[in-house]
Amino acid sequence: MFAVQYHRYGGSEVLRVEEAEEPHAGPGQVRIAVRATGVTPADWYLRTGMLRGIATLDFPHIPGMDAAGVVDEVGEGVTGTALGDEVFGLVPVADQGGAAAQYAVLEAWAPKPRSWSFEEAGGAAGNIDTATRVLEALGAAEGMTLLIEGAAGGVGTITAQLARARGLTVIGTASEGNHAFLDRLGVVPVTYGAGLADRLAPLAPQGVDVVLDAAGKGSLAELVGLVGDPDRVVTIADFDADRHGVRFSRSPAGESPGWAGLPLAAELADRGGLTVPLHAVFPLKETATAHDESASGHARGKIVITVP
Repeated sequence: MFAVQYHRYGGSEVLRVEEAEEPHAGPGQVRIAVRATGVTPADWYLRTGMLRGIATLDFPHIPGMDAAGVVDEVGEGVTGTALGDEVFGLVPVADQGGAAAQYAVLEAWAPKPRSWSFEEAGGAAGNIDTATRVLEALGAAEGMTLLIEGAAGGVGTITAQLARARGLTVIGTASEGNHAFLDRLGVVPVTYGAGLADRLAPLAPQGVDVVLDAAGKGSLAELVGLVGDPDRVVTIADFDADRHGVRFSRSPAGESPGWAGLPLAAELADRGGLTVPLHAVFPLKETATAHDESASGHARGKIVITVP
């Protein structure tokens, strides 16, 4: 098959489209002909070697942790999924990638919502998994107020919608240019940066209950101060979390995955309650550009790669 691969750690220039060995569905897995795959910060964290102390890669490595496509192999023990089904989901956690390719194996998946394009579905599963994991870790429940630091990105937009579906009020920090975008998602926007507590006071008179830091901009001390307890803050982006007593949530990391969120999110999408805002869509041959765009930190929504 053809796939994007890299043979060593480095910048986006190490990414190449080349021939690779086809994967096959094992027990409890399906293989799909990939139509689209999302780009996450973890993809370029791994590629640059930032996580080499945490995760070991076998080279050559295929990036891409989530995908959407058409099932063309069904592994032993799989029920309820057949050849030709359109699905979206996640590659095996142990592989830490593999979706930027002609074929990919999924170990967690759900039917693609009828309301989503393959591009939207291809960029959804990783963020749904993360959002579900974070909301569970925070004990997010109806009536609470959730603050999302960096709400306009891929994880932020999905977490906000899933939280609102649980009955939470969601406030999100973003640049002023993204405030109208967040407002359309039902998020109360607020400008990020110093003095956040003062700007939040009129928006959340009873205070903020829990916080997700999806930005990693060094604001953990202030965020902990807002809620008064580091256990009520989770970050997915700040590697300085331990110093503040804050949980750093990542996958794979020995945490319970948020796979249960996939079918629930699909049902919500088909009821019109969950959209996947797309920042940009790139063809497979421009995967390097897609990685660079993700690393810029300015994406509004999800960056997706399409597979011919």
